[in-house]
Amino acid sequence: MLVKVAVIYYSATGTVHALAQAVAAGAAASGAEVRLRRVAELAPGSAIDQNPLWRKHSDATAAIPEASLEDLAWADALAFGTPTRFGAPAAQLKQFIDQTGGLWRDGSLADKPVTAFTSAFNRHGGSEATILSLANVFYHWGALIVPPGFTDPAVSAAGGNPYGTSYVTGPDGGGPDEAALEAAAYQGSRLARIAARLNAGVLVGRE
Repeated sequence: MLVKVAVIYYSATGTVHALAQAVAAGAAASGAEVRLRRVAELAPGSAIDQNPLWRKHSDATAAIPEASLEDLAWADALAFGTPTRFGAPAAQLKQFIDQTGGLWRDGSLADKPVTAFTSAFNRHGGSEATILSLANVFYHWGALIVPPGFTDPAVSAAGGNPYGTSYVTGPDGGGPDEAALEAAAYQGSRLARIAARLNAGVLVGRE
């Protein structure tokens, strides 16, 4: 059975977008059917215009479909990406998640493998806290959290975050480096492979 993976993300200036693309590519390389979806922007155009990188990225990704609750119902496995906002997910992703009450009540999100990834401006800017904050949502859903752990050298090569891929942009606002993209691709691949095992009823054993 073909595994279906939805990669849902918010990105202001493009870093999380690049990570999301890598997660999606990793899942697809492992045989999954993938939907890459951005959540709706909440910031007004006047705020976006104050940051040329934000405006450029917003315009460049306008054709990417917006995430819907149907994407969550469709998927066998879910990956969520967000920049850190004071150690928590961005409001745009949180607003989307806050709409999932109906899916939660009817059990549509229970038992689905789920993973998360992020980026931050500073090395200690809240990357782990942001992923753990998203995990609180996943607990309520009854989802099955799939972290990358230290299960592949790509994780350590990208800085060693076992909770989920993270990247520090720094003051130049640069996009993720090759190591981070490889870690994100591995995370997507791992999610898809575990989802396939669950679908097949293979719950034990190494990947």
